[in-house]
Amino acid sequence: MNDGTAMTRYQLAEVGALLAEPARAAMLLALSDGTARPAGELARVAGVGAATASAHLKRLLDGGLLALHAQGRHRYYRLANEEVAAMLEALAMPRASSAAALKPAADAAVRRARTCYRHLAGQLGVALCESMLARGYLETASEGLRLLPVGAAALIAAGLEAGSTDGLLRLHGRGCLDWTERRLHVGGPLGVAMTASMLDAGWLRRASQGRALVPSADGLRRLSTLGVRLEEEA
Repeated sequence: MNDGTAMTRYQLAEVGALLAEPARAAMLLALSDGTARPAGELARVAGVGAATASAHLKRLLDGGLLALHAQGRHRYYRLANEEVAAMLEALAMPRASSAAALKPAADAAVRRARTCYRHLAGQLGVALCESMLARGYLETASEGLRLLPVGAAALIAAGLEAGSTDGLLRLHGRGCLDWTERRLHVGGPLGVAMTASMLDAGWLRRASQGRALVPSADGLRRLSTLGVRLEEEA
C-alpha cells in the first residue's frame, strides 16, 4: 500500500479481507489515535487470546496496515502511516440511506473533538479548518494545505508560543474528511503539529480513555479569537 502505485483490485480485496475480521478491525481502530501499543493490550481490546492476537497482528503487518517498533525487548504496534488512518476514517463514514443521511453513531465527546491519527478532528477540528480557510490563514496549494505567515501570526496572537509555530510554515497539510461531520479538518504533518501545539498550550487535553479531546475553557476562548465556534454553542 505504500509503494506509490495505484491499488489493484486484488490489493483492494486483500485490504477488505483484513478489515472484515472484527478482532483486526478493533486493533486498527484502537491505533487510529496515532499511539503505539503492545500486543497484549491489543489482544484485550480485540477480546482475543495472545496466540490469536499474534496471528492477527502478523496478517496486518504483512498486509502493510501496521508497522512494528522494537524498543529493547518490547515490541509496539502502530498504524503504518497516516494514509492508513485516513482510510479507516473514511470507511467509518456512515452510509447514507436513499432518503437522508444516517446520524453518525458516536458519543457527544467524540463528535465534539477527538484525535484522527494525531490531528484534531470532530466539530472543533472542522470549525478550525473552515475558519482558517475563510480568514486566509490557510491556503490550498499543490501539496495540500499550507499555513500562511498571517495565519502563524494569528496563532501567536491567540496565545501559542512563537517557537511552536516557527516550523508550521514549513509543513504541508491536507484536507481530511471527518467521519462524523462529513467536512474537512486539517490533517497531514501540519495538522499533527498544530494539534501538538494546542495540547502543549493547554487548549486541549486528552480524555482518560478513547480518542476524545477535551477543550479547556481558556482554549475555547483563544480559539474563538480565530473565529472558531462549536456548532453546539451557536
